[in-house]
Amino acid sequence: MFKEAFPYQKDVLALPVTDLDVAAQWYSKAFGLSEVERRHAPYPTVILARDGVQIGFAINGGDASQDGAAILVSDIHRARKELEANGIKIGNWRVDERDGQKLQVFFVVAPDGLCYYFHQPV
Repeated sequence: MFKEAFPYQKDVLALPVTDLDVAAQWYSKAFGLSEVERRHAPYPTVILARDGVQIGFAINGGDASQDGAAILVSDIHRARKELEANGIKIGNWRVDERDGQKLQVFFVVAPDGLCYYFHQPV
């Protein structure tokens, strides 16, 4: 269901968090991601994946409230239902228009402050 992930800031494999284990547990339960790699340099990082799409979390000093990712999905309705079934609050269910294309979208703000923009072309 996950097709691609795009960072808001610099790197979708280094979204800022303060605790890698807490992040890995929450995103595994909430988003259905699985841990695929841990790195120690240039900073502690955990990489999680789902459907071939990787998202990483790092203790890099970044501000989580100013970062996140846009996640392109193949079935926005299924994504919403799955996340809600996992106890995740969905925000701003709406249609956006970007570059002449309509997108069904919703937002999720994780406990760590990272914001996610789930979207699918209509």
